[in-house]
Amino acid sequence: MSAYCNNCGTALPPAARFCSACGTVVAGAPPMGSQPYSPYTYPPYPVRLVRPIFGRQFAGVCVGLARTYNWDVGLVRIVTVLAGVFIFPVAEIAYIACWIGIPEEQLGEMNPPPQHVSPQQAPTQQV
Repeated sequence: MSAYCNNCGTALPPAARFCSACGTVVAGAPPMGSQPYSPYTYPPYPVRLVRPIFGRQFAGVCVGLARTYNWDVGLVRIVTVLAGVFIFPVAEIAYIACWIGIPEEQLGEMNPPPQHVSPQQAPTQQV
């Protein structure tokens, strides 16, 4: 399938971005540096399921699941409590299995907790 220039009608190769005869931009050409869309794109690194040290309430299972799958932490905790109440032994066994099976976050790979600086401690800019 060949492409044609909308301005002068010259036949162009399929990967052309400009017309070789008149220099106009070919309609539908991808911008420079862009890669074609692929439904199988992956993040640059795999997201690890770990129990974080900061932000946990009990064992870090809910926070770890929420951070790994980009869920709301509060919603995961509410679903866990409701499952613990209504599906009595299954939810507790699953939580304990996750507590044992999911590794704890190592000190080298964790993000530090946010530092709250009071106005008196804030550095001042000198002009």
